[in-house]
Amino acid sequence: MKTITKIFPILILLFASSFIMICAEFDIRDEAAFRKLIPPDAKLEKLAGGMRFTEGPVWVNANGGFLIFSDIPANQLKKWSKSGGLTTFREPSNNANGNTVDRQGRLVTVEHGGRRIAITESDGVVKTVVDSYNGKRFNSPNDVVVKSDGTIWFTDPPYGIKPEESELKTNYVFCYNPKTKELKVVASDFDRPNGLCFSPDEKLLYIADSGKPRHIRVFEVTPDNTLKNGREFCKIDKGGPDGIRCDSNGNIWSSAGDGIHIFAPDGKLIGKILCPETPSNLCFGGDDGKTLFITARSSLYAIKTLVTGAVK
Repeated sequence: MKTITKIFPILILLFASSFIMICAEFDIRDEAAFRKLIPPDAKLEKLAGGMRFTEGPVWVNANGGFLIFSDIPANQLKKWSKSGGLTTFREPSNNANGNTVDRQGRLVTVEHGGRRIAITESDGVVKTVVDSYNGKRFNSPNDVVVKSDGTIWFTDPPYGIKPEESELKTNYVFCYNPKTKELKVVASDFDRPNGLCFSPDEKLLYIADSGKPRHIRVFEVTPDNTLKNGREFCKIDKGGPDGIRCDSNGNIWSSAGDGIHIFAPDGKLIGKILCPETPSNLCFGGDDGKTLFITARSSLYAIKTLVTGAVK
């Protein structure tokens, strides 16, 4: 199918709130499907810049709503809200990477420096959830998602450590049950497991591999939280996949070398949101849940969509 590229004139406006609005640039492969996801007048907003390497955004609904994300080399967790702008949420952060919230609304963070999964309690106390497997420390937990049953699923590639520091010698995908304290490997054949997300009904789990062959795989999730019938869902044609999210319609949104790639549930590429900086991760949030927040190198971006994320 012929690629339809929509390139709009660049228009930059400065506001008192200090964000920059840029007319978005899209690479559209399926016009009808794309227009159900992105408004025709959507603009890519640069909400903040000047950071070192941003990652792991998550929208928190408490206290009027705000975004938490990581600046990994700066050893900070950042906070952004419409009313308060950009502030530092936690420093040091143990070189935090991915973030999510559990069903109690608590912040769940995977840490490069701490090599652990941590939870921030409502009183602000940070506690270790789990930090080792069979007596060996994790490599460098990278991204995380919490299932509706409370289980915590996370990837553990070696990006944050030196080769000689690896105790596991394998890059696993884990599932941890806080109720039973059971930690189990659900996948062990990834090169560099990275972002992960569930389908709306949680019957499927998508996992990005940022190593070779730079694709996203999908697995069926069994009632006892194991994975089966894994297969390739899609390949990324520019760079590799990093953070991924599923929307309420089952489409997969993936960070890539040139922007955010959007795939239909059958793996067909619907289109791309092209970004001025290479994205690392993304999440849905905002007042109505339809704003897509994008962490990209030194900056934080946002764009309005017509859908919400799969996770409520």
